Formats: sequence, C-alpha cells, structure tokens
Amino acid sequence: MNQENYKARQVRAKTQQVLNYHYDETKPGKPLQLLIPGGLIALASLALIVFIAYRVWFEASLDSATGIPLLIVLAPFYIGGVFLFSYGYELYNLPRALRLTAIVVFITVAAVVIVAVLFVLLGSGTELGGSSKSSSSRSRSRELSRSTNTSTSSTSSSSSGGGWNSGVGPIFIGGLGMPGGTTTREVVKEVPAQPTEPAKPQPITCPNCGRSYIPEENNFVCPGCGAPSPTQSETQPTKE
Repeated sequence: MNQENYKARQVRAKTQQVLNYHYDETKPGKPLQLLIPGGLIALASLALIVFIAYRVWFEASLDSATGIPLLIVLAPFYIGGVFLFSYGYELYNLPRALRLTAIVVFITVAAVVIVAVLFVLLGSGTELGGSSKSSSSRSRSRELSRSTNTSTSSTSSSSSGGGWNSGVGPIFIGGLGMPGGTTTREVVKEVPAQPTEPAKPQPITCPNCGRSYIPEENNFVCPGCGAPSPTQSETQPTKE
C-alpha cells in the first residue's frame, strides 16, 4: 500500500507516516508543529467546556448567564485546535483535514450529549429513590409517634385508675412540656420501712415444782423452788 493512501483510522500506520514526513528534510513543513499544539489546545478547551457545563447544568453552582457565554467563547478554540491537529495529521491536505475536523467535532458533541442525558437520568432516578425513601421514613415515624402516644395514654389511665402494689412506682403527669404534646415524668415515692416489734417472752414450766413463770422477769430462776431456768430444748412454753 502506498504511504499516501493511509486513512485516518489506520492510527499506527498514519502516525508513522507523519513522523517520517516530519523528519524528512526533503519534505516541506513540519506537521508535528501543528499536530501537537493543536491537540493540546483541543484537549484543554474540551476539558474546560465539560467542566463549565457540569457546573451550570448538573451542579448548579455557576449561573447560566455566565457559563453559556464561556462555552460560546471556548467552542472556537476547540474547533481550531481540532483543525490544527487534523491539518498536521493529514499532512497539509486541506479537504481531508476539514473532513477529519468535522468527524471529530461531531463525535465529541454526540458523546457530550449522551453523557449529559445519562447524568440527567441517573440524577432523576436518585431523586425519585431518595424521595420515596424519605416518604416511607416519614410514614414510619408517624406510625411510631402514634403508637407511642397511644401507649402513653393507656399507661396514664391505668396509673390513675388503680393503685400500685409496691410502695415505689412511677407516677405519670401529663400536660407539661411543649404545646400540643405530652411530657411524661417519673416520680419515685419512698415508703419508710416499718419497725419490727420484738418477740414477747414466753412463760415456761419449772420441771422441779411445776410452777409457770417467765425466765426474763425472774432472772432465769424459778420463784417457787429457786431452781435455775431450764434451756429452751429442755422445756416447752405453756400457753396461757
């Protein structure tokens, strides 16, 4: 195949042809001096165009009155950079350079539009999912608040209708707090412990004389015969 017949889509062969042309001293012109600066200008302009479009239509952090004029100013720089690249890439063939420029610009615009549509669709899907989740969470919080209010009302009515078995228990007081709401406070009521009465001394019967007496009142000695009081295991208390 003749080197002059390489097409733009044959990137490796075409690039080698451009390099050979550039370093061939017998050929006029240096295509790399147009190709490299043109490619850098096109890439920088495209990056700025994408960044400004993102801030204007997706992030909404830049006013459209400022962003759209910037895009209009950057568009000629991008097209000019693509043309310089194509003119050097096609070795100063003007018709083929214009055709390549049109193809690259068309593909770029189509890619930007496709990406923009995808971003819009993804953003709308995320907003719908977030709104449905927020609505479900709000409905759940409403149901939870209703059940809490119902349980609080039933607890208050039960506490006011009957007494507590123990001396310590919660007492719910309503009507306090924010307007339209019910505040529940727990009041602890302490009941002092009742003192226990000491056991009364029980009378016993003397095993010697058979007299009944209370040992504590007679110094643990039988008042009848003077015998010492027996232990608890030796005698049983008598009932009067």
